[in-house]
Amino acid sequence: MAAAPPMLFFSFRRRLMIMMMMMFLVVPSLVISSDDLDHLLMEVRPRGRGGGRRWSIPASDVDLLEFPLNLEYLEAEFFLWGSLGCGLDKVQPNLTMGGPPPFAARIANLDPFTKDVIYQFALQEIGHLRAIQSRVKGFPRPLLNLSAAHFASIMDEAFGQPLRPPFDPYANSLNYLLASYVIPYVGLTGYVGANPNLQASASRRLVAGLLAVESGQDAVIRALLYRRAAQKVTPYGITVAEFTNRISKLRNELGHHGVVKDEGLVVTPVQGPEGRSRGNVLAGDEFSLGYARSPEEILRIVYSSGDEHVPGGFFPKGAKGRIAAIYLHKSER
Repeated sequence: MAAAPPMLFFSFRRRLMIMMMMMFLVVPSLVISSDDLDHLLMEVRPRGRGGGRRWSIPASDVDLLEFPLNLEYLEAEFFLWGSLGCGLDKVQPNLTMGGPPPFAARIANLDPFTKDVIYQFALQEIGHLRAIQSRVKGFPRPLLNLSAAHFASIMDEAFGQPLRPPFDPYANSLNYLLASYVIPYVGLTGYVGANPNLQASASRRLVAGLLAVESGQDAVIRALLYRRAAQKVTPYGITVAEFTNRISKLRNELGHHGVVKDEGLVVTPVQGPEGRSRGNVLAGDEFSLGYARSPEEILRIVYSSGDEHVPGGFFPKGAKGRIAAIYLHKSER
């Protein structure tokens, strides 16, 4: 067959490029509006706690699989309330197992794109809760403090002084993304830490799957903030990058491990990937591998106390599960 004339080939390529450009122009229409979200909420069908068969899981695995439910409840409620103005009690009440509703959570003032992303995160967290509860017995949702005042106290501690006015995570999209920077990364480091200690292959598969999506969420949050790294957060006159650096520094200090396991978005070149970049869109060690944290380190961070025996922070009455209970019982002696 004779080759196509050059002009015809060029015409085809041109038409193809135009079609691709039109596709990109259409993408913003996929962003969910407030009315669409209300409609979607009405269509949510409560689903079971995972169904399917339960694997035979060693007792040590059960403890390590149940512990992350604390973080998954926290993320699910924060993302649901932020995007929809309601939580698990309305969207998927069976997953709460009768636990108390979160304290002072509310809808955030989000632009349509951010609202869409956070809504998707919320649905993913529902799936995570169902996945874990389908493998282990689990426990009722713990009491969660999602108040603006608590997030403000985190930022005050991160900067070593009160911010004026107090930081409000629900005020706008940027504030909410900065508040979101506080949460998923802690959970993913916990999954990295738990995986080598699991005995059953089914447990490792579950944690690997959870880790994949949690890491994706953290990457999206970091990427959205990295794009605005040099922007100053109103009305504080502090850049987005500095907020992330301060939050990461605080988590390192609360974790009390002695080594860096948390990094902001802009670092010294030696801290960046391969020691060659100040940009740090993803946090990783010297080999760009994810950092690992133990349950004890995670409790110190989410309690905001630096002590796994002293509840507070996001968990005013403490986290649940046998691992968390061990430390709470020790503190009562």
